[in-house]
Amino acid sequence: MRWIHTPIPAAEAEAISRHAGVSPVLAELIVRAGVRDPLHAAGFLQPALAAIQDPFLVRNLSAAADRLRAAIAGREEVVVLGDYDVDGVSSTALLVSVLRRFGLAPRFVVPRRSADGYGLSRSAIDRALEGGRPQLFVALDCGTNSIGEADYLRGLGVDVIIIDHHRSREPVAAGTLLVNPHVCDSATPDEAWRHLCTVGLVFKLCHGLLKQLRADNHPVAFSLKLRDHLDLVALGTVADLVPLTGENRILARHGLRILQETQRPGLRALMDVAGVRPEQGVTPGDISFRLGPRINASGRLADAALSVELLLSEDRAFCGETARQLDVFNRERQDIERTITDEAERAIEAQFLTDAGVVLFAENWHPGVVGIVAGRVTRKYHRPCVVLGNEGDLAKGSGRSVDGINLVEVLGTCCEHLTSWGGHPMAVGVSLPKVHLDSFRARFAEAVRAHVGGDIAAARLEIAAWLAPEQITERLMDELEALHPFGQGNPEPVFGVRGVVLRHQPEVFKDQHFRFHFDDARGRRLHGVAWKQAANLPPRHVPIDLAVELKWNHFNGRKLLQLGLVDWRLSTS
Repeated sequence: MRWIHTPIPAAEAEAISRHAGVSPVLAELIVRAGVRDPLHAAGFLQPALAAIQDPFLVRNLSAAADRLRAAIAGREEVVVLGDYDVDGVSSTALLVSVLRRFGLAPRFVVPRRSADGYGLSRSAIDRALEGGRPQLFVALDCGTNSIGEADYLRGLGVDVIIIDHHRSREPVAAGTLLVNPHVCDSATPDEAWRHLCTVGLVFKLCHGLLKQLRADNHPVAFSLKLRDHLDLVALGTVADLVPLTGENRILARHGLRILQETQRPGLRALMDVAGVRPEQGVTPGDISFRLGPRINASGRLADAALSVELLLSEDRAFCGETARQLDVFNRERQDIERTITDEAERAIEAQFLTDAGVVLFAENWHPGVVGIVAGRVTRKYHRPCVVLGNEGDLAKGSGRSVDGINLVEVLGTCCEHLTSWGGHPMAVGVSLPKVHLDSFRARFAEAVRAHVGGDIAAARLEIAAWLAPEQITERLMDELEALHPFGQGNPEPVFGVRGVVLRHQPEVFKDQHFRFHFDDARGRRLHGVAWKQAANLPPRHVPIDLAVELKWNHFNGRKLLQLGLVDWRLSTS
């Protein structure tokens, strides 16, 4: 791993440090986050909900809010169909919850992965219509490319709204209200709402609806507080790997605080089975590795409608039982995932180690968990990987990428055999006939190589700042809180520490991890942990450089500063 530290202009950091009253270390991190004007530093450090822009700036959102307002006024039948991932589930729960407050009783349906496939499919639509034909059909986190399916609904006399954030390869369906900044607002790439995921767009739609209904003096509109729904927005935003910049940063920052205090019985039950302790704060990692996988597990192995019911229910007994069921599904998913990951790594080592981009497939792989496997092998081998499972005549699955390689652009140059594909630069969904697997595998590897202009460079480790051990203090930790939440587009800073000498042998535990400690110049002891690095223990009595993240370790009711080791190397100076 190649360590990279790019110095920033000292004058810019000094100006921000002076103007915002922060330490030089925090000022450097603020500049590195893209904030170069001292006047903007305060807004970055304290992102306010008031800074969220007028929802009606998003194209077609005003018309979509008008249509929902008409549905409320006419007590219309409404069906909501949301995708089966966390973004789709949280979007569905948010819209259904708000419409219920205004007196509607919307039916909701979530595609069943095995029976309906992805998104706005005919089979999912037909199942949604079993309870009767509605006047309005709202598709969430899918539908941008479902031209035929939208036309089918409109042919039945059903109005269609699509709220989505996936890229499009097709013209917009005529007569359909599409809210999608990547399709409808392509001329405004720098807007703060540009990279909202679907639950963020639904939040803005609800905001617009509320503005309209307050102008109408609707009594409920003045009592409904959208802020209380930000827990759902944080769930989908963090889990969907959209950049935590612009309005995503604002919504996630405030949403995590609401999530910490949430009174939703379903979320409280889910946090309990997942081992999330709200009193210690809720982090993006809690969503990514604890809450999100359990919500996703129902869609991967069963029916994601169960997760929507959990988020909407006020029945504590039901919520406790459902959360435990999701935990069981998640354990099953983990077992399947471990098996597939082992097989995928063996396949790469044996056949594809020299490919710039890797495509893997096996008949016995479950398409519902291959996205997780794709993420694991992508990180391990530092190259884009597409992992596909068996779905009849099709190979279907997900791809993940590495920094600097846009999978949407790559697939755009090698998609001739794909029956469907789409997603984000770092994560995509893919489907193709099995007979074209070999051809797609070769084309994908060529496309990745062409995208980077040759071989993929070695993995880079960006050092955000170099610290002396004496600078690693609780005061610095308090300052770093202002940079949260960390995630895509706002990565957690990795700090370099030079010339550390370990006087004691690192302590290996559980055969995979190790603990270590060293003293600073004042004799203060700093403790650290290295996860899954026991095979690469650093030496004693030799100066080494450490690359670390700074964490709080909650133990026995105490909060202790802890270094999370990312990498180490022999000191170069």
